[in-house]
Amino acid sequence: MPTFSAPMINLYSRDLARAVAFYSELGFVETFRTPASGEPEHIQLKLDGFTLGIATIEAAREHHGLRPGGEAHWIEIVLWTDDTDAAVKALVAQGAPLLTPAHDFLEGRLRAAWIADPDGNPVQLVQRNR
Repeated sequence: MPTFSAPMINLYSRDLARAVAFYSELGFVETFRTPASGEPEHIQLKLDGFTLGIATIEAAREHHGLRPGGEAHWIEIVLWTDDTDAAVKALVAQGAPLLTPAHDFLEGRLRAAWIADPDGNPVQLVQRNR
């Protein structure tokens, strides 16, 4: 099994600016956004070593084929790995439902896939491409 590190949580928001403002008021500091200019689709904030990502629902649908919304599944656990494909294969073989197959994004800089935990919560498996 590949090794995992740097867990974080992503929230999906109908209003990214409002969500970022809320968490900024709590002391979170922006550390990353994409795209770098123009209207952001994803912003990462950090507080005391904890990273919180906030993404638009539209970006989750457009870039990854995910369908956040409704009454549940508005957050996900993010696990960084050294091999997304191997991690997906191993976890699906152990019975984890596959939500989105492994694919490259952010101009090929990252490779990610989503599985579900036993309660149906999305878990992102992501690696930096070399």
